[in-house]
Amino acid sequence: MKLSIKVKARAKQENVKETGDNSLEVWVRELAQKGQANQAVIKAIAKHLKITQNKVKILRGQTSSCKVVAIDSAISWLNGFC
Repeated sequence: MKLSIKVKARAKQENVKETGDNSLEVWVRELAQKGQANQAVIKAIAKHLKITQNKVKILRGQTSSCKVVAIDSAISWLNGFC
């Protein structure tokens, strides 16, 4: 399963908000430098979906605030996201 993500780095609080089918807004406290925010995004999405971090992978948007993230499809149906 693929998700479209809009990331807001350097937020005061970490948060994940579902904005539609297969799209999320993610707020992270880390800076958008040296992959810090990307790792925080993976962690936040995994926590929100109640899956392990190794099931989440950024496909596109490594250096952008708009990202496409893949979720391991073997577990996504368990959480009702397919």
